[in-house]
Amino acid sequence: MIHLYTGDGKGKTTAAVGLCMRAAGWDRQVCFAQFMKGNDSGELHILKKLENITVLRSERNYGFYHSMSESDKKAVLAVHNRILEGILELLENESCHIVILDEVTYPVKWNLLDREKLERILGFGRPGAGQEIEIVLTGRNAEDFLIDASDYVTEMKCVRHPYEQGIGAREGIEF
Repeated sequence: MIHLYTGDGKGKTTAAVGLCMRAAGWDRQVCFAQFMKGNDSGELHILKKLENITVLRSERNYGFYHSMSESDKKAVLAVHNRILEGILELLENESCHIVILDEVTYPVKWNLLDREKLERILGFGRPGAGQEIEIVLTGRNAEDFLIDASDYVTEMKCVRHPYEQGIGAREGIEF
């Protein structure tokens, strides 16, 4: 099935990592793919240590979309398409049970990935696809086609956040 964690609240990636850890605890093969993020974060430290989790992401932080140059956008597009190709290879070789597509809503919105490849990946999460694959999508402002494709849709809503009082992201909590 396909899960979508969206909305303006904190916890989308955290929920996806929780499902990732649960599946890995049951010896499932997990692919944790991260889009639009190249910075260091605590979850990556533990995920990379677990044998049954494959992490696919950019090792370079390109910053926010609105501050990217055109060459950065082309580079990010290429990185994202390599990530999608890696996921497709794992799925086609039947060596993955869970696929996490963290922050995927952003490159969808900004055309920074090959939508056809993404749709092929989503097809593996549909009943009758031949394998039992769970796919988890995260990110704000999910496009309608992602919502429509999802079996689970969870919207995280921000009621209050320390950022509003000028408190920045904290190691071990927000990253």
